[in-house]
Amino acid sequence: MLAYTPFVKEGAARGRDVALTFDDGPGPYTPGVLSVLERFRVHATFFVIGEMLRYFSASAVRELRDGDVIGNHTETHPEMATLSARDQHEELFEQIARIELLGGPRPVLFRPPYGSFDATTMRELHALHLLMVLWSVDTEDYLQPGVSVIVQHALAGAHPGAIILMHDAGGTRTQTVEALPQIIRGLRASGYHLVTVPELLRDDPPPPGQPLPSSLRGD
Repeated sequence: MLAYTPFVKEGAARGRDVALTFDDGPGPYTPGVLSVLERFRVHATFFVIGEMLRYFSASAVRELRDGDVIGNHTETHPEMATLSARDQHEELFEQIARIELLGGPRPVLFRPPYGSFDATTMRELHALHLLMVLWSVDTEDYLQPGVSVIVQHALAGAHPGAIILMHDAGGTRTQTVEALPQIIRGLRASGYHLVTVPELLRDDPPPPGQPLPSSLRGD
């Protein structure tokens, strides 16, 4: 992918793959998310904050054991566009080092906190061989709008090649945990195949030449 694009936000819609992604963990609610994924035999992609591994590394180890994919969500969750090149590099590199110390593979995917990035970010990602993964469906679960609203956002926004944004930490995530079984059942009932981001990009890679968005809303 990096040979022709520095970012992705969805697949090419040639198949029925959909990727579930979770940001801001690991945290106290991550085990609940993992239990649902394990029960339904779904693999997901987790964009992990490095400093959270000081307290919740067991959940990251569990993600790796389950066959989930861990991506880079920086070390401390800053708005990257507000930082110097040196600080951006440290945010990315320190998170990578923590994952490798846990015995996980070096992350190759990056999601910008708050959807914040600039030209400096893109240069640092290129140097570290990281692909920026945005999203095409925002469940807005970080607002805690209610279980039914989270489910509705996920299912209404779903489409072939979709990358769905959710959160397993960064606040109270009981609604996300409760919504997840309904989301999985609803997506499968619509004929979607739930995959990790790397699987989505392997099966349904986006075409080259997509314009890089200036920002995306998220948390």
